[in-house]
Amino acid sequence: MGIVIAVDGPAGSGKGTITKLVAEQLNLVNIDTGAMYRCVALECINKNIKETEINKIEEVLKNIEIQLKKENDKQVVLLNGENVTDKIRTREIDIAASKFSAIKQVRNSITPMQRAMAENKNIIMEGRDIGTVVFPSADVKIFLDCSSEEKARRRHKQNLERGIESNFEEIFAEIERRNKLDSEREIAPLVKAEDAILVDSTNMTIEEVTQKIIKIIKEKVNI
Repeated sequence: MGIVIAVDGPAGSGKGTITKLVAEQLNLVNIDTGAMYRCVALECINKNIKETEINKIEEVLKNIEIQLKKENDKQVVLLNGENVTDKIRTREIDIAASKFSAIKQVRNSITPMQRAMAENKNIIMEGRDIGTVVFPSADVKIFLDCSSEEKARRRHKQNLERGIESNFEEIFAEIERRNKLDSEREIAPLVKAEDAILVDSTNMTIEEVTQKIIKIIKEKVNI
C-alpha cells in the first residue's frame, strides 16, 4: 500500500475538481469513488431495476466492470467497456446514485474495488466515506465543505459549461436533499472523521483550496 489521501465531503463541495488538481501537482493517482456508485445506478436504470429489488441488484454487482482511466489528461469512466463519463453526470443519475449507494450490498461490493485500486500506488481518493470506512487509516484525511448556496452556484455553473440545462433553485433543493440523505443513511453515512482536517472553501478560489490541501498533505507525509 502506498500513500493514501482521503478527501470526503458533501455533493457540490468541489471534491472532484480539487482532487484532480492536487493529484496532478503531487503526481498522485486520482480515484473518484462517486463515479463508481453512479455506474451502478446507471446500470440498474438501464436494466429497469429499482433500488428495492435487492436480488436483481446483486446480480448486477456480480457482473459489473468499472474502470477509471486517464485519456488525454481527462478521467474517463468505463462501464462494462462503454465510455459513460457524461452519461453518469445527469440529474437523473445524481438522484439515483444517492439511493443505490445507500444499499448495503452495493457498498459491500464497491468498497473492496476501491481498496484494490489503491494497491501499490500513491493515491488521492474522494468520496463520502473514504476516511471513515474505506481507508480509516489513511495517511491524510480532508473533509471539504462549503455553504449550500456556493455548492449550488458551482454545480449550476458546471452544468452550463457542459451544455446541460440547469436551474439554480432546483439544484439548490437537490443538493440539500442529497446531503440530508447521505448524512442520515444507516450504511456509511457522510460524516467528518474525527481526525480529518476541515477545509471550508466557501470564500476561496479553486487555486487557494488546492494549495491549502497540498500544504496539509506535505506537512503530514513525505511526498
